[in-house]
Amino acid sequence: MGDVSATLTLLADAVSTAERFVTVFVVVYSLLIFAYVITSWVRIPSSLSSVQRFLYDVCEPYLRLFRRVLPPLGPVDVSPIVAVAALYLLERLINQVLLERLR
Repeated sequence: MGDVSATLTLLADAVSTAERFVTVFVVVYSLLIFAYVITSWVRIPSSLSSVQRFLYDVCEPYLRLFRRVLPPLGPVDVSPIVAVAALYLLERLINQVLLERLR
């Protein structure tokens, strides 16, 4: 009985850690997208161009997925909004699946 209890405790800890990882990943990536959008609106000094390039390299491939599907709405790019919403939906889905596996 002790082995089963220890295994369940270890499994619960692993699921909890995975949930936290997914949540932190989504929050950090959402903040990176937000920073990317802000830096695309303002002119930044050349000393920070490497930061802007990093944000472009990290965020643009993911945002491009949504730009291919979403119709253009004039000068407004709604892909970051939809992309962040999709991240949060994916987070909820993954965490729900993890919780279901634990039961």
